[in-house]
Parts: sequence; C-alpha cells; structure tokens
Amino acid sequence: MEKSTGADDTFIATVDVPATAAVMDFVFSDGGAIYDNADRADFHAPVRNASQKLEIARMSSVLQRFQEITTARHAKEKADKIKKDKRDKAKAEAKAKAQAVTLKQQEHVLFTEPGQLEAGKIMKLFYNPNNTSLKGSERVFIVGSWNRWSHEKTFKLPMTEVLVKGEKRMEVELNIPTDAYMMDFVFSNGNHEGAHYDNRNNMDYHIPVIGGKDEKGVAVVEKPLHVVSVSVEMAPIAKVGGLGDVVTSLGLAVQAEGHKVEVVLPKYDVLKYDLIEDLKEEEGFQWGGCYNHVFSGTVEGVKTYFIDPDNGMFKVGMIYGTDYLEIPLTDAERFGYFSRAALEWMLQSGRQPDIIHCHDWQTAPVAKVYWEDYHNYGLGNPRVVFTIHNLDFGQSLIREAMDYSQIGTTVSRSYAQEISGHDSISHQLQKFHGVVNGIDPDIWDPANDKCLPVSYEIDTVAEGKAACRAALCSRSNISNKSDVPLIGVVTRLTHQKGIHLIKHAIFKALERGCQVVLLGSAPDPNVQREFEDMANALKQNHFNDAALHLYFDEPLSHLIYAGSDMILVPSMFEPCGLSQLIAMRYGTVPVVRRTGGLADTVFDYDHDHAKAEWEGMTPNGFQFDGTEAHDIDYALNRAIDLFYNDIEKFHALQANCMSCDFSWNRPALDYIELYHAARK
Repeated sequence: MEKSTGADDTFIATVDVPATAAVMDFVFSDGGAIYDNADRADFHAPVRNASQKLEIARMSSVLQRFQEITTARHAKEKADKIKKDKRDKAKAEAKAKAQAVTLKQQEHVLFTEPGQLEAGKIMKLFYNPNNTSLKGSERVFIVGSWNRWSHEKTFKLPMTEVLVKGEKRMEVELNIPTDAYMMDFVFSNGNHEGAHYDNRNNMDYHIPVIGGKDEKGVAVVEKPLHVVSVSVEMAPIAKVGGLGDVVTSLGLAVQAEGHKVEVVLPKYDVLKYDLIEDLKEEEGFQWGGCYNHVFSGTVEGVKTYFIDPDNGMFKVGMIYGTDYLEIPLTDAERFGYFSRAALEWMLQSGRQPDIIHCHDWQTAPVAKVYWEDYHNYGLGNPRVVFTIHNLDFGQSLIREAMDYSQIGTTVSRSYAQEISGHDSISHQLQKFHGVVNGIDPDIWDPANDKCLPVSYEIDTVAEGKAACRAALCSRSNISNKSDVPLIGVVTRLTHQKGIHLIKHAIFKALERGCQVVLLGSAPDPNVQREFEDMANALKQNHFNDAALHLYFDEPLSHLIYAGSDMILVPSMFEPCGLSQLIAMRYGTVPVVRRTGGLADTVFDYDHDHAKAEWEGMTPNGFQFDGTEAHDIDYALNRAIDLFYNDIEKFHALQANCMSCDFSWNRPALDYIELYHAARK
C-alpha cells in the first residue's frame, strides 16, 4: 500500500475486483508479523451491484450443475440400456439354447423334416420305437391332432419302416392344416384292446407350427394360460426357504412366455411391505366364520393377492412356528384355512384360471378341497398341479394332494427318482415329474452385484474373482494367499447338509495348504456349540487360513460365492439345491455329493462328459458318492490337484461354470408343458 500525501497518515491500495465478487475480505500487516485483523474478525466490504453479480454467478453455477447431472444421468441411462440389452440378448440366447437342447434330446426318439413345421405344408416324421415303451412292436401307429388336441382334424395313421443313416425308423407323412400352431400326437402298436401307447409319460408329444392363419387371415396363436399359484412363501417378501424363490422366479419365467400368472398369499404381519408395489385393499368376502380382507399388489413384477382374515391367524409375528406358541391354532390349521380361503376367493371373485399350482404340505389341501367342494359348484375350469419341494414334512397331506392333482412335480429329476418309492408317491408315478429348479440370473449376477467390490463377467472371471477373494480374506481376517485354493461353504449346519463331511473336508483342505471360509448357523444348539469350539481351535492353529462365520449374512454369502475357488456341498440329500447353482454363476467350482438336484446340475470333470453333452454343457465340477471321509476326499483332492497342477485349466473350468445356463428358461418351458398336460 502507498501512504497518501495528506496529513492523516492514510494508506491507499488499488485492487482489481473480480466480476463475480460480492464481498471483499481483507486484513492489514506491517509486512512482518504484526497484523490488524479486526480482532480476528477480518475486514469485509460489500461490492457494488453484488446481488446482480451473485445471481448471475448462482445461475451459472446452477446451470453447470444441471448440465453435470444431466450428463451423468444420460451416461447412466446409456450404461443401463447397454446392460439391459446385454442381459436380454443373453436371456434370448439361453432360451434358444434350452429349446435346441430339448429338441436334440428328442432326436433319439423322433425328428421331423423340415425341422421347423409350417402351416399348410407337408411334413415327415421319423420315430424310433426302440428307445420307447413300444420297443419290439411289429406295427406302429401315430395318433394325433392339432392345436392342443382342439382342432377338428385328427389323424390315426400306420407308420412305414425306413432306413435313416443306417438306422431303422418309422416314417409318416402329413399335411399340416393352414390354421395350425401346434402338432399333438402319441404312438401306439395297434387298435386292439390292450394296445400299448407311447405318450411321453402322459404328457404327449407336441411340436410347434409357424405361419398358421384363420379364415380371415389373422395369425393363429396359442391362447395364454392363466395360472394361480397358491403358496405360503414368496421371495423376497415372505421367504423362509427355497419354496419362496421358486414361486416368484417360476411365476416370472412363465409370465415372460406370455401367460398370466397370479400368486395368492396369506397377509402376514411380518411381510416386507416396502417390497410390495401398489398395495391396496380389494373387495373381500365373508367365509370361514369371519370376514376375509383381500389386498392386491405387485411383487417383483408378479401380480399378488393377500388374504387377511379377521380371526387374526396370520398376525402372529411369524410365518411358521405357531405349534410352539400358546395360541389355539397350529401351522397346519392356519395353512389349511388359507388353502380353502384361496379357493373361496377365486370363486367369489369370478376367476376361472386354467391351472391352480399348489406347493408342499402347506397348500396341499387345495387339491382335494377343490375337487370335492368347488369343481362342481361354480369353479369348474381349473386343473391342479402340485409341487413337492421337500418330502420331509406333511407326508399324509402330500399323499392326498398327489391323489387329487392332475400333475405332480418335484424340484429335480434325481430327487423324483429317489422318492419315487415313498408311500405318498409310488402309487401315482404316472403323473409325477422332476423339473430342475433354476435361479434368477438378474439377482445372482457378478456383473451387477452390489455386494461385491468389483463386477466381472466370463471374460474377466480370473481378475474379478481375485479382487473378490482379497475382499473376502480381509472381511474374514485371514491372509490372502492367491496361490492356494480358497474353499467356501455356505449352508445351514444340519445333518441333512452333511456336517460330518464338512468338518472333515475343512481339515483335509487345510492339510493340503488350502484356505477355508464357512458361513452358516445351526438350529440345533449342540451342533452350533460344536462348530463354535471348532472355530476357536482353528483360530489357534490356522488363524491365517480358516474363518468360520457362524451366523447368516446375505452380503457375505455373495462375497463367498464370488471370492472362493470352490464351493463345498456334501448334502446327504438335496431336493434341488441352490448353492451349487449360485456358485457356478459366480465362476466357483462345485464339489458335491451325487444326490438329488446336485446330481442333475453338476457334471464331474473326469467322468461325466457324455452326461454333460446330453444337457448341452461340458463338465463343470467334481462329484462323489458315499457318506464317508474317503468318499469326499476323492472329489476334493481332484479339485485341489487341478488347481495346483494346471491353473489355466482350472480358470477355464471356472469360466465354463459361468457359461452354464441354470436360469428358469428351460424349467419354465417344462412347467408350461406340464400345465397343458394337466388340462388334457
């Protein structure tokens, strides 16, 4: 500053005021350590026309921020669209592959020329009776019609023996009607009484036809089915076990095929109401000695109805467990009431669904009550499909449902075989089918999983899993030894899950230099205590290599599936199993006991090449039989050896696991065929 020439010792400074300035802030000094800062408040001087400048600056800042937000939103929308398009493409490809595998599996019995049937054209069908129940028949007839057996044109024709690629086949030529969308047929060995039929285990044979049009030239398409699923669980709003996942995911998959799906559920007071969209009360009904309120909403895209009786039986703070409470109703009585109320709701609301799908012992009463009390009294259209998710409970109710339903199913082919001799099922095998459950690839998706530190896909599986492993080791407070296998276990600690084999495998893995992370808890306090003691011992002797998380933690389960090299599933029995399916989705190699759904979804790396090829896949894991320590060692050692001896092949196996399609694409197509079979 310069001292003025006047007599008042004034100092003067010239300062350039920025265009956006509103207030000038300053202090004075002698150029050294002495300051005048208005007693630490500093000096401030307003700038003329500052409000106008501030408004301009504010508007400029707002505009800039708006542009930043808009740019970020557009970028996110573009990225989301790319992800959605990629998911949709993957789903379409998986669906096409599932259909192709089904057709290929059918070729050993029959195929057509051309492969795609077209309305109004001539086709040939070739049949191999030696791979069916008509093996050894001297004559074979084809009996059929069109459009799910509803067409006026039918046929019953003798087939002629021909040679196709050196193999004997039975051939027939047919004219396809111009208004056909489906060819329906069975085979027989004659017209005589006692003739034998090949009707594909009561499902008949069906081949789609394209190009069908009615007399007005309008495309003829199959009428969508209307399916009502009656259940006591539904993910994610009322999930206890796998039943809830199936109800939601199967409903979505069938709906995606163009059919109408509704779910009816008790209105528990413990529902996750924040996950229900557009929840509102509908018209209720008087029944069962009280008024039953009815609510509707949308859960994961599926229209869902909730029954809420004034007797309060679903306002008890839980889904299951009232058998142990001081209230007059057991779970069986509550769910029996609900099963009947669901049918009464359908009747009073004027619904006439094509299929009522009930699940396990909880809604098994639907089948008998429907046929005895509703079919002839106003609710005449539906047919009943019943699914067994676990035969361990309510066996008398399950037997009753198997008697009254038109189709019975369970959650895997191998489990269907394992329980086929059970008294509840053995007398109804002609209508009993195993359909392997799927998983929702949008929920279990390492490319879009918020529980993971990084996202990854099949082409980045090694890098992605390495990052997830580091996060898992940090979360588990163990060293990250990337050059040794990390084996994960995510399970309930029960005898059904093979806890004696889990204990042995943990020590065997550690003996071979591996690391182990387990997540799970035991409903039995004695078992929980055993694992707590084991965890304490491991902390003493293997603190860098083993972590047992003896509770359930959903985000941690995702991290274990992604960060592990192998997942261990040594169940004594497993109707379907989800752990192995989820693990493979995340590129983790399953080591499983050959039972139930585990046998249907895991194909042994060394022994199951032909079985995997039949399913349109390649080997994706390691299996063992038996229940002894040396049995699990056989599978576990082979998996560990592959990691140590040829890491490139192991990474290729992980990528192959990720390529396996265990979505609901194929199960949905199977269930749709079963729904039609129920209505036959």
